[in-house]
Amino acid sequence: MKYISIKEASQKWGISDSRIRLLCRQGRIEGAIKIGENWTIPVDTAKPIDGRERIKKAYFGLQYDFTLIDSLKESIDGYRPFPKETVKSLHEKLVVEWTYNSNAIEGNTLTISETKVVLEGITVGGKSIKEHLEIINHRDAILFIEDLITNKEPITEWNIRNIHSLILKEIDNQNRGKYRLDNVLISGAKHLPPSHYDLPNLMQELIEEYNTNWGDFHPVLRAALLHGEFVKIHPFIDGNGRTARLLLNFELLRNGYRPIIIKNEDRAQYYAALDLAHTTMNYGPFIEMVAALVVESEELWLAVLK
Repeated sequence: MKYISIKEASQKWGISDSRIRLLCRQGRIEGAIKIGENWTIPVDTAKPIDGRERIKKAYFGLQYDFTLIDSLKESIDGYRPFPKETVKSLHEKLVVEWTYNSNAIEGNTLTISETKVVLEGITVGGKSIKEHLEIINHRDAILFIEDLITNKEPITEWNIRNIHSLILKEIDNQNRGKYRLDNVLISGAKHLPPSHYDLPNLMQELIEEYNTNWGDFHPVLRAALLHGEFVKIHPFIDGNGRTARLLLNFELLRNGYRPIIIKNEDRAQYYAALDLAHTTMNYGPFIEMVAALVVESEELWLAVLK
């Protein structure tokens, strides 16, 4: 039997090299054989089905009407350039509430008022150093993703590791920015995260799928999927939820949408929607939750700008 290389298959099918490698690793190209670091493909193998169609078939609940969200965004954009003082006050409110809620979801006991004073450089009595660091680190991670957006940096494994590294700075220096070396369970969830041996490939595949297959999706849908699929992999020993919520808002912000805050009081609904997505591939409830929060955020901006 005659075989062709990845490059030859790419030219023949009109699919990128990286996409073909991903399909080979997933066993979706019939007869593909790995020799060393390279793949060879039978010359008569049929072109694989389009990945975007496969995603639409694999997941449920991706259909959502984003008309209201886009209409609100258009109204907000009509006020550009935004008044500097308005942007400053909204940003300060965002950082405090986002930091408080994202950490509270993970068990941090600092109140929203205490979170605010910690961000102002004041120590709160009776609270651990770890809880103080979680607040400061989260604020720094927000500023980091804002810098990435300003510099038009893409979402990459490297940037995800850097975000996580900031989350665990001085809390767990041994594991910050590093994929876990042990298998884990998620308390209260039916979903079982993958083996730690699979993490490098799974993270690479996630970024390749995001870059290759999700381009036609609405940014809000893309943000929800990025969060959901990242936390499904659960690549780090700790800090996955905070990193996932940062990635979600990274995707929203870089596409001109307002960031959202998943509230601590809604964590039961949040966890249930994620577990449903992870165990049944039904992303409907999670997408609805994210979309509703985008509308809430946009309406706040409009109310302040008017």
